[in-house]
Amino acid sequence: MLQHMEKEIGGKKLVLEVGEVAKQADGAALVWYGETVVLVTAVMAPEIREGIDFVPLTVDYREKAYAAGKIPGGFFKREGRPSEREVLTSRLIDRPIRPLFPKGFSQETQVIAMVLSADAENEPDILAMIGASTALTVSDIPFYGPIGAVRIGRIDGVFVINPTHQQQSFSDLALIIAGVDEGIVMVEGGGREVPEQVLIEGLEVGHQAIREIIALQRDLRETAGKAKLSIAVEARDPRLVQRVSEWARPRVRDAIRIPEKQSRERRMAEVLAATLTALVDLPPEQQQLVPQLVEMIERDEMRTMILEEGIRADGRRTDEIRPISIRVGMLPRTHGSALFTGVRRRRWWSVP
Repeated sequence: MLQHMEKEIGGKKLVLEVGEVAKQADGAALVWYGETVVLVTAVMAPEIREGIDFVPLTVDYREKAYAAGKIPGGFFKREGRPSEREVLTSRLIDRPIRPLFPKGFSQETQVIAMVLSADAENEPDILAMIGASTALTVSDIPFYGPIGAVRIGRIDGVFVINPTHQQQSFSDLALIIAGVDEGIVMVEGGGREVPEQVLIEGLEVGHQAIREIIALQRDLRETAGKAKLSIAVEARDPRLVQRVSEWARPRVRDAIRIPEKQSRERRMAEVLAATLTALVDLPPEQQQLVPQLVEMIERDEMRTMILEEGIRADGRRTDEIRPISIRVGMLPRTHGSALFTGVRRRRWWSVP
């Protein structure tokens, strides 16, 4: 059954519809803004993919000429592989939703966004991001969303939410923001030498609109959402975690303080090998978990070093930028050739 929700965002109606199209998908949403319409579907495989340590998520965004009322002409009558814009938009969709799948989720999931109508004024990429969140939110796929997304511009000192193509040409700020209720999770864009305070104000304006979009999706979930599938995550033996930590943590703490990247990676490989040797009495199924646990310890110690000591992996403090050497005109015939090299500096401490 068709479920319809709408709210005015940036002076125009944002419309979310579910339940009428793509009924065989686990979740599907039509998103309308002006006369631009995007269909997003989400489908999850029933089988669990074994032996992976990442979320098996595929996001595909496609724009077809028919959406703008055109037919491809010339020698090529068919549309081919995704354009650069389509690939970049797929990444825009992927980045804010990927971290919102539960830890240990390992079922193949596809999110497909198709632009059905383009009015040449309202950008479909933002609608695809909202549609991906809506499709996942109303589906039975485990997802800790929803998220919202907006484009922010600024014309004559006034912030504009989701500016049109024409308005963007006059804007001195171009931001794409995605976030959850608690905060912003992704920012992309730039500005024409705008002050930092203007950027911060733009983020605040965008986040307020994001909260309204999230509320709209939650209302839709209440009326049309499916019950989420439970994900069984195998709990690690706390005794194994403690034993690996007691052996590896002090060695990892020393290894991450090695300034040179390749030397640091060699030391970490030595730490892992030594840990496996020291814990050779473990059963095979627990030995397979040791590399993951050592990697978790490395990530935890690196984060602690940055937050508590204010020092990053190469010795720079959090407010320092790596020196860069630049050599211009390096190639004889290539236009505008240059070589940029980040200069490493040694840390003030020594590692035994």
